[in-house]
Amino acid sequence: MVSKSSRNLNNDAGPTIKTQQILLHLIGCVVFLSLPLLFSPESLSLHSYLTNPPTQRDIIAYMLVLGVFYSNFYLLIPRLYFRRKYAFYILTNILTFILITEIPDLLIRQPDRPPFPPPGPSFRPNSPNLFRDFAQHLFLFLVVLFLALLLKIRNRLKQAEAEKLHAELAYLKAQVNPHFLFNTLNSIYSLALEKSDRTPDAIVKLSSLMRYVLLETSREKVPLEQEITYLSDYIQLQQTRFEGSSFVDFSISGQPEGKSIAPLLLIPFIENAFKHGVNPEEPSPILIRIDIIEDQLILLVTNKKLASPQPTPIPSGLGIKNTRLRLQLLYPARFILNIDDGTKDFSVSLTLKLT
Repeated sequence: MVSKSSRNLNNDAGPTIKTQQILLHLIGCVVFLSLPLLFSPESLSLHSYLTNPPTQRDIIAYMLVLGVFYSNFYLLIPRLYFRRKYAFYILTNILTFILITEIPDLLIRQPDRPPFPPPGPSFRPNSPNLFRDFAQHLFLFLVVLFLALLLKIRNRLKQAEAEKLHAELAYLKAQVNPHFLFNTLNSIYSLALEKSDRTPDAIVKLSSLMRYVLLETSREKVPLEQEITYLSDYIQLQQTRFEGSSFVDFSISGQPEGKSIAPLLLIPFIENAFKHGVNPEEPSPILIRIDIIEDQLILLVTNKKLASPQPTPIPSGLGIKNTRLRLQLLYPARFILNIDDGTKDFSVSLTLKLT
């Protein structure tokens, strides 16, 4: 059976990504403010464009519209729209639009009309130009407002998805830790019942394992060599318990230095082999192999299926099920998990891209 996950959100937004976002905003602002120059119907030089009153009014209007975008994106949408103060939000934007249509004319007076209209029917402003300016300002205002709403809602959905992912991972990890502790305490309990001289060493080994679980697994990633050391300690602890009845062929190839992995990601497969593939009354061979090839880790775990495995007081397969979910959340499209449940053997093969 093969399980492949789907694409997931990128959960790392480092300084490089933030710098790219700032540059993208700066480029977008420059391009937006250049639109009056690019689409001007008159063929004039740059100096003539900048000294032309209609162009000056358009540039001021575009700057104000740009301010509308950022004021909505960072202030009005989070504080009014997301808090369902829709009436106040709409009223604020209407007043802002009125200012956008009036401020350019107040700052750059049109040559064909005085600053204050004289009384009487003799004064008639250039109606086509006024309508054109109004329609242009309204179109830009609505486009920018819609874009700010779209981007802010998209960011909020991404944030909610990231928070949901973090909560799911915390829940799955919380299930793994008690599950492991329960099985390991069972192992030491069996040694204590036998009054074995190996009990103190097993307790020391468990202490080392639990120190790793408590101190390291709160991190998103841990050094791969630490995770492998943890697996080795666990295997030695289980060999202490089942000495004489199980043969473990454990091998590691490749260089784990400089690589990282999500903590407690591999232990459920190994734990499952000891849990379901060891019987003190019959030979119980277990094969565990870890191959590290460049940025890939390949784990192979094979155990013999026993007719009467040791009783399990908790549901079987819980660890592997949780690990499958964690793989789908943490390593989307970067892992291949094969589980072969044969008649005589049970085998798990995991190929994981670490970077």
